[in-house]
Amino acid sequence: MASGFFAILDDIAALMDDVAVASKIATRKTAGILGDDLAVNAEKATGFLSSRELPVLWAITKGSFINKLIIVPIALLLNVFFPVAIKFILILGGLYLAYEGAEKIVEFLFHRKQSGQEVIEKSEGDNRDAEKLKVKSAVTTDFILSVEIVIIALGTVLERTLSIQILTVSVVALLATVGVYGIVALIVRMDDTGLKLIKRYEDKGLMAKLGHLLVRLLPIIIKILAVVGTIALLLVSGGIFVHNIDLLHHILPNVPAIITEFVLGFVVGLIMVSIITTGKKIFSMLRR
Repeated sequence: MASGFFAILDDIAALMDDVAVASKIATRKTAGILGDDLAVNAEKATGFLSSRELPVLWAITKGSFINKLIIVPIALLLNVFFPVAIKFILILGGLYLAYEGAEKIVEFLFHRKQSGQEVIEKSEGDNRDAEKLKVKSAVTTDFILSVEIVIIALGTVLERTLSIQILTVSVVALLATVGVYGIVALIVRMDDTGLKLIKRYEDKGLMAKLGHLLVRLLPIIIKILAVVGTIALLLVSGGIFVHNIDLLHHILPNVPAIITEFVLGFVVGLIMVSIITTGKKIFSMLRR
């Protein structure tokens, strides 16, 4: 009986070792998407009053956990019973990401007065409404990126047993949420940490200088992340199209892949913006 117990422990240890190796490979494969996820969500989690930053981030994080709980089992089931559906889901997600990225560029070029922070700080009522909209947008974008992360992670263990597939994808999904939003939390609280250092050391010495540096760096980092996040949306969407639509596999073969994916994502995004904007106008006219 004792030998049987130790045999079970040995099997569990071997399984965990296989999962650790598979998770390491899967995490390496999804590193680019995780970087995109970080940039996009850091940009979406900012622009709020200081007292609302962590509650908003926690709301987005909870939404991300729920996304993973939905996506992981569905992805595993589809892979077993209807694997072709995964490709179509990825393409639909790519259309949404392309739309959101192109919309940000159009918004910046033609509607700059309606920037996120200005809208959010108008009044308490508008603040909460805009806060809910931004949380909803962040969770929706997280859902699309999470699909990509889970599918890529699953793709690294397709030849392994079902138990290793389940555990590996679950580990990567958990690391993606905890890691990304943990870093986002550190970024959005940089200025508050800086102010605390300045006050604690009475604006003197090396630590106070560090506090001033943190305060000055935050808006710069946020602006950089806003740009990186927009580029990331278009790159991820373009990458989805190139890798999942046969006609686009060898488009512009002499052009670097990163440029091809960005241009493709941007062009498709502009088309989606035009379609959705026109659709909204038609719907608005029909309602009158």
